[in-house]
Amino acid sequence: MLSLVLGGLSLVTALAFGKVPPLFQRQTSSNVTYSMNVTDCPGYALGSLQESDYGLTAQLTLAGAACNAFGTDIKDLTIEVTYASQSTVHVKVYDTANQQFAIPDSVIERPSPPTTSYSKSSDLVFNYDASPFAFWITRRSDPDAMPIFDTRISSLPPTPIPPLNASDPSTAFDAFPLVFEDQYLQIASALPYGTNIYGLGEVIASSGFRRDIGTDGGVGTIQTHWNRDDADPIDQNMYGSHPIYLEHRFNETTNKSSSSGVLLLSSAGSDIFLQTPPNSEVSLIEYRMVGGILDFYFFSGPTDAEVIAQYGATIGYPMWQPAWGFGFHLCRWGYANISEDMANVAAMRAANIPLEVQWNDIDLYHAYRDFTTDPVSFPGDQLREFIQQLTANYQHYIPIVDAGIAVTVNSTDVYYPFSDGIEQDTFIKNPDGSLYIGQVWPGYTAFPDWFGENTQAWWTDALRNWTEMGVEFSGIWLDMNEASSFCSDSCGTGANLSALAPLSVAGTVVTGYPECYNETLWGPSGNMTINGTSTDSCIPGTTTMEKRGVGAGGEPGININSPPYAIHNAFGPLSHNTLATNATHYGGYAELDTHNLFGMMEEKTTHLAVQSILAGKRPFLISRSTFPSAGKWTGHWLGDNYSKWQYLYLNIQGVLQFQIYQIPMVGADTCGFNDNTDEELCNRWMELSAFVPFYRNHNTYGALPQEPYRWDSVANASRIAIAARYSMLPYWYTLFANASTNGLPPVRALFYEFPDEPELFTVDRQWLVGSDILVTPVLTPGATTVDGIFPGRGSVIWRDWYTHATVNAIPGANTTLDAPLNHINVHIRDSSVLLLHQEPAYTIHETREGPYSLLVSLNAEGTASGDAYVDDGISYPPGPSTTLTFQASGGTLKIESKGFYPIVQKLETITVLGVQKPTTVTLQGQAAQGWSYTEAIEELVLSDVSVDLNGETTLSWK
Repeated sequence: MLSLVLGGLSLVTALAFGKVPPLFQRQTSSNVTYSMNVTDCPGYALGSLQESDYGLTAQLTLAGAACNAFGTDIKDLTIEVTYASQSTVHVKVYDTANQQFAIPDSVIERPSPPTTSYSKSSDLVFNYDASPFAFWITRRSDPDAMPIFDTRISSLPPTPIPPLNASDPSTAFDAFPLVFEDQYLQIASALPYGTNIYGLGEVIASSGFRRDIGTDGGVGTIQTHWNRDDADPIDQNMYGSHPIYLEHRFNETTNKSSSSGVLLLSSAGSDIFLQTPPNSEVSLIEYRMVGGILDFYFFSGPTDAEVIAQYGATIGYPMWQPAWGFGFHLCRWGYANISEDMANVAAMRAANIPLEVQWNDIDLYHAYRDFTTDPVSFPGDQLREFIQQLTANYQHYIPIVDAGIAVTVNSTDVYYPFSDGIEQDTFIKNPDGSLYIGQVWPGYTAFPDWFGENTQAWWTDALRNWTEMGVEFSGIWLDMNEASSFCSDSCGTGANLSALAPLSVAGTVVTGYPECYNETLWGPSGNMTINGTSTDSCIPGTTTMEKRGVGAGGEPGININSPPYAIHNAFGPLSHNTLATNATHYGGYAELDTHNLFGMMEEKTTHLAVQSILAGKRPFLISRSTFPSAGKWTGHWLGDNYSKWQYLYLNIQGVLQFQIYQIPMVGADTCGFNDNTDEELCNRWMELSAFVPFYRNHNTYGALPQEPYRWDSVANASRIAIAARYSMLPYWYTLFANASTNGLPPVRALFYEFPDEPELFTVDRQWLVGSDILVTPVLTPGATTVDGIFPGRGSVIWRDWYTHATVNAIPGANTTLDAPLNHINVHIRDSSVLLLHQEPAYTIHETREGPYSLLVSLNAEGTASGDAYVDDGISYPPGPSTTLTFQASGGTLKIESKGFYPIVQKLETITVLGVQKPTTVTLQGQAAQGWSYTEAIEELVLSDVSVDLNGETTLSWK
């Protein structure tokens, strides 16, 4: 039991940390027999209510005999309700004695308490019943609608409800009382039948971006939040935890939608159930947590983008990205030496495939130790020279940093990151105060304690020393930070540290290929054709997806000793392949309570370190394990995916999910990480990834090389797609500026922009970049066409990005589009004005130095609008900026400039789509020279105009 472990360590740990930590005041339950059933739990009664201009505070008291279902019931609770803004209500329920773990404000900064009263004006209203206590959240603007969140038992389906999985009793719903125990919390809410739920990740859901709520033939969802290192599993917990969901609610009577959001800001291990019991008229969500408190935030929207922005205002908006971060990145595990890096960079340039950033995986290290370089393969002086050559060519370099720090094996083993960490007390401890030792690539490892008082300075010094050794990085890649350990528990404590050598992958050869390529017939090239014969053995549409059983946490042979409620961690025991739940942090915090915070806290620490080392420049980080607020500090890649067509599709939902989570700089390992890719799959993936925020090709050790120059067809497709991406950089950059200042998502599901079209609610094979660019990729092998829906039901004009021709779309249904191998379908929405780079170059710097062009796509009424944010692309904090606004109507385009950043580059070309053939065209009141008109696509083009974007400009046609 957890309490028995903690009871034996309190004195030692208190001495080790110099104080008695709050954790050890927690109620223990060593002499309690748990009922393992909530049927008889009495709930709570509300009293001692105090109202204020900002909300209310009250006491909750256990309403009967303790049930001790999976822990000891806590008798006295406090509830605080705060109307934080017009759109956000904060409901916090915690033990009055403050013994349960709550995320410290020092870890995630919360908004300041309101100074304006919103209790009478907020769109959300907190309602409650006193006994048994329950609450529900309604809209002031729609008071008769079903509540956004409703914990009343009378609103929920009748219980008991049999298990979803007959072999797993824990999937039953015995009853729906509010349960608040030291090791178990439970709360449930009714939802509209079959409503649309998105989020609750990180997950690769077999149901798609829209979560399975148990209707429409689905079985429901159990989303477990316990961060773990597993290669992109389907329907299981994985690298990150994000207990936030977006509900898109559609009223079939009015044919109108509204959206809301719910965040439970808790790092506790948990199961979140989405379910619709048989014969129920409502669906439900239930939270089951193994500790912590109930810390809810409710967001009123009412649009999807506004919900996401309101969430960002609560946990922090995303970091400012450097402009170069939007370039193409290249990496693999298996670049064996600096010569391979150099050859790779040269080959990319020889093929004229833009390369912005070269990365190195753990091959870089000496004996797999962080903050080192291999003296033979990557000598520091040669690496410095290589990186400085990249810099001279306006390119960049990013190395990997793993979370585990190697433990020295004897007195002659000199490794300062470890010895300095010991001296400065920066590592996680065992319960008895000794060093916690696990195992990762270098052998036995210690793990940084991000709560430690000296950890920030120690980590910054380690990174700074690395740069002085030659690793002059532009950004950092954080991996293995769930934290991942190759053994369970403190396996190195007391061991012979020299007996475990670093792991070796030498000689590893990957033999798997995508499902359409048979290497036993065609050999190891992965080519689409060999001697003129196609190697494709797939029938389009036959690739399949695997789905696990929902009972992983309760399957026979699974041994979860603590806590008593076994969340559905797919590894079973919570300490498997990660830190033990009783590992102890500075301040006495137990790993059980803080586990899900590890990656985010490393990201925060690293961001601040890089900000110090690269003074005046924006940090660029990509990381694996994430948690709410991580986007303030890092971007994210979608983990160790597979070179399968299935995962080409699945990475779209990952990108869409992380827009909700306020981590918009996200993308998958292009062409796949695990297994071998092949020519066709890599073609389609290089095209797709050019239209998501983070664009990196990366694969595993021993696999077929997959750099885009390896196949001529992939090189050709890559050049075309990257040229389009680099043209759009001003648009991408503006979207991310809006994310960093207002929390608006740069990548959007189609229904965000077209909320009242139910046919879009499950679409996750297409997406929008901002509001104006629609992307429709090929996701199946052997295809030369692709089906895609064009939102707007015929009210919107969509034009082809490449040809500017209008699409003859079928309203509300799929339209078939040509999609040859080197082509990804991209379309421009009407009513839009896009500032573009006219001459995409080899690097982002060179592209930004070139001229601009402007693309105006008029609607049927002849109007369009847009804006663009411009600054130097690198300064931290953001320095002077200029915002350009574009308005077109009545045959006139007006450009206005506001700000203090001087735009040196000229606007050279203006293209207006949707224009009837003009007879006169004027620019700044003078007859324009050199304009042309193409009647077939209603296109007016003005070339060589050399417009200064620092003032006001008027273009007219009639």
